[in-house]
Amino acid sequence: MYGRGYGSPGMGFGPMLTPPIVQQLLIANGIVFFLQVIFPGFDRLAALTPELVWRAGFVWQPFTYMWLHGGFAHIAMNMFVLWMFGSQLAMAWGPQRFLRYYLLCGVGAGVIIATVPYLLVLLGIAPAFTLKIHTVGASGAIYGVLLAYSLTWPDRTIMLIFPPVAFRAIWLIPVLFFMEIGFGGGNISHVGHLGGIVVGWLYLRHRGGPAADRLPSWEQIKFRFRRWRMRRRLRAVQYQEWEEARRREHDRRYH
Repeated sequence: MYGRGYGSPGMGFGPMLTPPIVQQLLIANGIVFFLQVIFPGFDRLAALTPELVWRAGFVWQPFTYMWLHGGFAHIAMNMFVLWMFGSQLAMAWGPQRFLRYYLLCGVGAGVIIATVPYLLVLLGIAPAFTLKIHTVGASGAIYGVLLAYSLTWPDRTIMLIFPPVAFRAIWLIPVLFFMEIGFGGGNISHVGHLGGIVVGWLYLRHRGGPAADRLPSWEQIKFRFRRWRMRRRLRAVQYQEWEEARRREHDRRYH
């Protein structure tokens, strides 16, 4: 459910209108999912596998993976979110800009999914078999849509069905990541989700406008990180001082 913001009363479920571009995306994803069910070998060519992308030349996979899904629940959730939040964004932006943004976030996330495992393997952080892991789903594009929605209408109220929690749209991405990490299980591509957000962030910064004004700049991010690190160090020092004071108090009592 979502609230209609400060300008209109009450709550509503879903958009009042589904634009043709969103309808077409829903149909396209549904057709591809049907093909997956009929032709099981279809996944090997179209799913994103880092090793195949960079060693076997399957360069189409960062595009094709976003049309595949790992089951009915997977596609149902992604298409529900696309319909719920993408419809309003498409009406505000127009079909061409929305489609360009959707594809850019999805493909950009695919490139990141194909690249990050290689970097982790080279650094010795991840084992070599991670290069063979398949990734499917439109979640990179969907998270880009969620980012744009939360920045375009930051004060709208989002109401989750389960758990029944309400919050402002600007907190949509952090809340979803918290739920994803806490309750999502091990088959979720966190890199893909973050990739869609990063690509969407870069696009919105480049494009400008009200949504871009709400995005922190790189300098602001660095400043906030330094401030967080300083506060963390300060808390560590305060904790050490508290421990030392407690130890001295203990020595006075028993010695």
